[in-house]
Amino acid sequence: MRAFETKDWLFLNSIIYKIYTMENMDEMRREFLAQIHMFVDFDSADFHLAAADEDKRLVQPVFYNCDEDYAALYDELDYSRGILYSGKTLIYRETDIIPDEKRIKTDYYRKVYKPNNWHYSLQMILARKKELVGVVTFYRTIGKDDFSYDDIFVLDMLKEHLSYRLYKHKSSGNPYGEKITVSAATSKYGLTRREHTILRMLMEGKDSRRICEELVIAENTLKKHIRNLYKKLGVNSRVNLFKMIREKE
Repeated sequence: MRAFETKDWLFLNSIIYKIYTMENMDEMRREFLAQIHMFVDFDSADFHLAAADEDKRLVQPVFYNCDEDYAALYDELDYSRGILYSGKTLIYRETDIIPDEKRIKTDYYRKVYKPNNWHYSLQMILARKKELVGVVTFYRTIGKDDFSYDDIFVLDMLKEHLSYRLYKHKSSGNPYGEKITVSAATSKYGLTRREHTILRMLMEGKDSRRICEELVIAENTLKKHIRNLYKKLGVNSRVNLFKMIREKE
């Protein structure tokens, strides 16, 4: 087991302090990934929140050295989904739940790990009061050793602090945090030009019929754009959209 020096404990305390005091949830999560890299060797990571509604979904990811959201694919293919939604805070290596020789043959490994040159991963499932609030996944590239129990030990000291902060955020009156503008949402969540236009029109209070008329598109086409828009923003209704996006720039 790794022997912690005074400077290590001071640095961990600094991370905990930032978990509780940084107001912006996205900034806090990015800072956490950057800081924990001083203790845990990883090449990429993503940090998702659990959806604020009743649906079992992972939303609003922030990334470290990667930029693609695999949450939908995770829900569709990943064999550990039952663990994710168990309502328990857990830290485990993927190789702890499935042998490596079997894991590399799965669709999830082929579609997510191989294209990114990843091989091993370490999952940090965050829950409170039997409710999933978020999940962090750390990845190591092909050729590196698997994560160690020292890595798990470090994360274990931080898991309850993160779980509490995310639970309070999810339970707050506005689980989406401070409202952002349409332009900011477009930049932050990678909306297309058409999605940006539709989001702006929705925030102006225009109904589906009028949007279709002005953009000269079919209703089914609009529905498809809105579904993609909701998925990127991590919402499932226009009500939640208005909680997240400002009506005016």
